[in-house]
Amino acid sequence: MRTRIRMLAAASAASLAFALPAAAQQPIKIGFITTLSGPQGVIGKHMKDSVDLAIEHLGGKMGGVPVEVIYGDDQFKPDVGVQVTEEMLKKHQVDIMSGIIWSHVMMAVVPVVTGAGKVMVGTNAGASPLAGKACHPQYFSTSWNNDQTPEAMGKFMQDQGIKDVYVMAPNYQAGKDMVAGFKRYYKGNIVEEIFTKPGQPDYQAEITQLRAKNPKATFVFYPGGMGIQFVRQYVQAGLRERIPLYSVFTVDETTLPALKESAIGQWETKFWNHDLDVPANKKYIADFRKKYGYTPSFYGAQSYDGMMLIDAAVRANKGSLKDTKAVVMAMRKKNYDSIRGKFEWNVNQHPIQDFYLIQTVKGGPDGVETKIVRKVFENHKDSYYQDCKMPW
Repeated sequence: MRTRIRMLAAASAASLAFALPAAAQQPIKIGFITTLSGPQGVIGKHMKDSVDLAIEHLGGKMGGVPVEVIYGDDQFKPDVGVQVTEEMLKKHQVDIMSGIIWSHVMMAVVPVVTGAGKVMVGTNAGASPLAGKACHPQYFSTSWNNDQTPEAMGKFMQDQGIKDVYVMAPNYQAGKDMVAGFKRYYKGNIVEEIFTKPGQPDYQAEITQLRAKNPKATFVFYPGGMGIQFVRQYVQAGLRERIPLYSVFTVDETTLPALKESAIGQWETKFWNHDLDVPANKKYIADFRKKYGYTPSFYGAQSYDGMMLIDAAVRANKGSLKDTKAVVMAMRKKNYDSIRGKFEWNVNQHPIQDFYLIQTVKGGPDGVETKIVRKVFENHKDSYYQDCKMPW
């Protein structure tokens, strides 16, 4: 039902036994859930590799205490995500939980984590309920609320004067959030709004329907393997030149190795890119490329940031994550250098941050890369924080 990979990120405990009391040898245990199998497993690899690099940058310790990361595969399924979470909490006695790609998985997992009195540091999924009425003191996001990135794309397309747009996304929490965010800032005509099956491997029928509608542009959200298949089929159908394709979370460093030239010219919006001129980001990118031989995606960057946030809490609490309230207070101070640069927490513990217009161009070590074109939003707040009544 699941795949687990256990890794001691610190030097072996035996090597420290002579220097520290026995009680101090208990490592900080982090449960990290992502998708490590199937077509979406490439995303999980970016996240896991970035977590490993973060622990390496920290010298294998947080607050002077060795770190153990226990990885879990949710298989893109909420029920499996819950099973893995419960095993990490009960069997492995993890101190804190992190990770998760998919919003429907996050919605299922967060109540389990908070119900156990632990903190969840989300490093991708940005389900809107968790930014609003379902916000919780023990839930932090080092990524974004789902709506924010498509809000930036909606603003860009609105500013471009594009009159008619065909909209597509998978039919689950994030897909619905992406479309809602896009429409919040795009005020032109939505020709059609199509929701497809999550993980769908073929889009020929939908592309045929799209062609018949002949919109001025297409906006989609198709992460991971879904994005690879959709973009390939869209280009093969000869539509890119006729009907420009705009997207979010579709063309990035997880899909570019497969898409290659098919992605050139593609427009995306993001809160982060590998060429962002931030000291912490430059170190992360350089060391990641050296260690793994490829360029990380935003999935990895967010996961790296998540580990640094946890480290800040451990340092503030003298090597411990046992006092949940103290952990929350320490995380709210965000005493670490983020890969996105300086940012503020909103009242719902989601970042207030900048968003950028990105284009895929020729160049880089792989022949094709993404580049920041300009800033779309500065210090952008999500659209749900006012529904969050969490006290600070």
